[in-house]
Amino acid sequence: MGYPYEDLAETQFEALVVQAAKLLLGKGVQGFALGVDGGRDARFEGIADGFPSYARPWTGISIIQAKHTMSYGYFNDPDFGGDAQTSVVSIEVKRARKLRLAGKLDNYLLYSNRYLTANANEKLIGTISTSIGVPEECVRLCGIEALDEAFRLEPRLADLAGINPLDGPLIVSSRELAEVVEAISISLNEKLPSIQTHPVNRTSLNEKNDLNSMSQETSDRLMKNYSHLLRQIKEFLADPGNSKYRDMYDSCAEDFDLKIVAYKEERHSFDKVFSQIVELLTKRDSLLGRNRRLTRAIVFYMYWNCDIGETEEKSDVIPVEA
Repeated sequence: MGYPYEDLAETQFEALVVQAAKLLLGKGVQGFALGVDGGRDARFEGIADGFPSYARPWTGISIIQAKHTMSYGYFNDPDFGGDAQTSVVSIEVKRARKLRLAGKLDNYLLYSNRYLTANANEKLIGTISTSIGVPEECVRLCGIEALDEAFRLEPRLADLAGINPLDGPLIVSSRELAEVVEAISISLNEKLPSIQTHPVNRTSLNEKNDLNSMSQETSDRLMKNYSHLLRQIKEFLADPGNSKYRDMYDSCAEDFDLKIVAYKEERHSFDKVFSQIVELLTKRDSLLGRNRRLTRAIVFYMYWNCDIGETEEKSDVIPVEA
């Protein structure tokens, strides 16, 4: 699996792009700065260090742009590389055109943590070249493939960029949880076998709310909406036949918990943490977006079951259906 670019904050991704661009153009790449039009560009001025070839390296002013996304996508997605004036490429090309007309752009390099197919690359380079007013050989697109290649050339790329995962925002992976949610969603439409479960020692909900700064109002609302699902989720995860999904669940819960610890150091209430997790998950994964209610229920189960958040050793038992 490649580097989790989608988990970076925007400024972290920009720092990574600067280091990747140095491998292509040279050490003189200057980091991103806010322009008069509100855009952020990096730049390199001079003769590139053998890019795109030693026979015909780029010369003059090379402008580098980085467009980060927290989800997974492609350069030719309509909202990114589409023909509409509101697409990301259309908006950025207008800015690049202004720089070109002002004599501040000779070459254009666009990075994004998206996949770049050959057809999309050819089409977009033609469009960008015409729109900006530079030859096609003066335009280069770099997606996930190019970023992965940069890591192969320089494995210390993230360290050189000064990236510390704990410095970023609360970002959690949706891939494994999406499989768990899908499996539970299917099982809820079937008759679940009765699995013998036993209470385990864990912090009571009231005490847990105090420890994690979860408001009583939010806790009561979540219990009202999802308490009937807690036992079903527990029985699903306890079923030996679902050990694959249990492992995925445990992996997700551990990942969430470690990131929440760092995030809560900023003194955020758990109300905000909970909402942020659900919002990120449902935005980043279409399956979770379609199962928003169950996604919220499972994240609440993680909290209630003391798999995430601060805890003390007290017992709280899942309510038994009448």
